[in-house]
Amino acid sequence: MVRLVEAAQQRSAEEVVAQLVMGDPGSLRNAVARLNNCDVVIMQHEYGVYGGPDGDEILALLDELRVPSIVVLHTLLTSPTAHQRHVLESVVAKADAVVTMTETARQRLAAGYRVDLDKVCIIAHGAPSAPTSNHATTPFRSGRFTILTWGLLGPGKGIEWAIEAMALLGDLDPMPRYVVAGQTHPKVLLHEGEAYRSALVAQVRELGLAGCIDFDSHYRDATALGQLVRSADVVLLPYDSTEQVTSGVLIEAVAAGKPVIATQFPHARELLAAGAGLVVPHRDPGAIADALRAVITRRGLAASMSSAASATAPQLLWPAVAAKYRELASRLISARIAA
Repeated sequence: MVRLVEAAQQRSAEEVVAQLVMGDPGSLRNAVARLNNCDVVIMQHEYGVYGGPDGDEILALLDELRVPSIVVLHTLLTSPTAHQRHVLESVVAKADAVVTMTETARQRLAAGYRVDLDKVCIIAHGAPSAPTSNHATTPFRSGRFTILTWGLLGPGKGIEWAIEAMALLGDLDPMPRYVVAGQTHPKVLLHEGEAYRSALVAQVRELGLAGCIDFDSHYRDATALGQLVRSADVVLLPYDSTEQVTSGVLIEAVAAGKPVIATQFPHARELLAAGAGLVVPHRDPGAIADALRAVITRRGLAASMSSAASATAPQLLWPAVAAKYRELASRLISARIAA
């Protein structure tokens, strides 16, 4: 593993063999030397994680690789700047293969960018297999209906709309419990501190919802996070973004067999279409409240959504995803040898 960092850091894991530091040619040379000793390189592409304008330092990395490369695209913008378009089209041109994680993302790539679609395949984001567990040992099983949002916290997560929606459910007895779990995003913390979280806490207090909404900022490893997800009755994703073609949290929720209520970002519309969840308009507390009320009060709805999620889950789990990457990598290596 080569770790992408803004400044050199002490290595935190044995599998990290090099660090690629933004704007540091020496670290680029070292990373390339280690990667060229591999059989194939899988690279994650997101504009903000590589150095240079719009992360264009990834292009120098691709130019120096002498082994097959697979680039996984995390963001496909519908209205990119000219330079963002240049970076993404160049990444696809230089890579041996490109992965989008949804059909929506592939369609957006085809419609908006000049690329060779023969290089592009779809492989899901991937989610861990959930170990069997006794619900009695998991958090938040208090007899109240539990709604969960988790992930790194920051503006754009739409938590304020979910809080407003909770205020519209005051007639339910007992009131559901809403848990917002996750640390503040490191970049948000660096530039804005805890302003967003503090504003949400103030909103909860103003609406008199202190007994119904919990903010949990503890870090959880994979096992503890799995327990948290299994303890929820429904997962709520009230995101503001209309561009999001991939959501790891959405994948993990469906893989865990949980009913989902999400705003109508592209990945949610695609993944929940088979019945695993409900999609609602963005920034619409009333619609969120109506969806929550339906899941809480309509007999059998949550169970049918959970069944649909469980039917989809096997193809989303890491063993199935890994098999597709192994197949793709083997094909690229064979083609390189034959050439």
